[in-house]
Amino acid sequence: MDSVSQLALGAALSVTVMGRRMPVWQSALLGAVCGTLPDLDVFFDRGDPISNMTMHRTESHALFYLTLVSPLLSWLGGILFRLRGQVIRLWLAVWLALITHPLLDTMTVYGTQFGLPFTDYPYAIGSMFIIDPLYTLPLLVGVIAALILRNRRGLRWNHGGLIVSCAYLLWSLFAQQQATEAARQAIAQNYINGERVLVTPTSLNTLVWRVVVMTPGTYGEGFYSLLAPQRPLTFTFYPRGEALYARYRDNPYVARMAWFTHGFFRLSEQNGHLWLSDLRMGEEPYYTFTFDLGPVNTPDGEVLPTRINTVRPPVSEMIGRVWQQMKAE
Repeated sequence: MDSVSQLALGAALSVTVMGRRMPVWQSALLGAVCGTLPDLDVFFDRGDPISNMTMHRTESHALFYLTLVSPLLSWLGGILFRLRGQVIRLWLAVWLALITHPLLDTMTVYGTQFGLPFTDYPYAIGSMFIIDPLYTLPLLVGVIAALILRNRRGLRWNHGGLIVSCAYLLWSLFAQQQATEAARQAIAQNYINGERVLVTPTSLNTLVWRVVVMTPGTYGEGFYSLLAPQRPLTFTFYPRGEALYARYRDNPYVARMAWFTHGFFRLSEQNGHLWLSDLRMGEEPYYTFTFDLGPVNTPDGEVLPTRINTVRPPVSEMIGRVWQQMKAE
């Protein structure tokens, strides 16, 4: 999720755990810092854009490592805020703010390797868009109310914000299941030879869902609205570059992307160059992660990939497209 959501979640959890045993501004600050810390790995250069992408949310998001470092951070917090006699509660606040960061990230489609060092599998549920105001606003309102009121009523506002945000996460799972079932029915009714199916929310909501189905040689994209369940789910198909993949599957960058995306990627030739796109994030033809692997016929791994900065539509246009998809016929 975005940094604001992680900051708000960490602050809300810390305020909840510490209650009135610590000034609200101190507990909120402690939780906000710990909730943000795992994302500092974006400042480490892994050598190339694809490695930077696929190695984000790795060790710094591992539940094991975060648990190991939590006593040190809680000890430092106790010294900084001169808090005594609340060792266990302070550690619990820090630990929860740390580990809920990767767990919340797992709700998006990106891929979070929170099982390191035991497994490097990139877990991704994909029921939440990376930015969703309906998740973040209750947390912010609750924390701000606690900071302003600084009494039991303020703490109740904070608790309420946490409850509402957690309920919204559960709703996203239910909504995703509904969209997935509709997608499977549409695939079966249209006799589509689907190998894999991806169902993720469109921008800033959990009402309109994007469905991607991978077939031999192509991939299809369609949209399903929970507000118009009677509308048929139709797909538009595009080439996925099977011939190029057969030729370049041993390229280390292609192989890593194929692993990280669970097979939801596309290879294409653009102006004599080999382009590699992650099909999970974005919509046709705008994809967040597209890379230029250099001229076709370049030996595998000889040219460092460069990220293509695709021109995305304005936010107003994206919201307008979502609204049009929400409207029932």
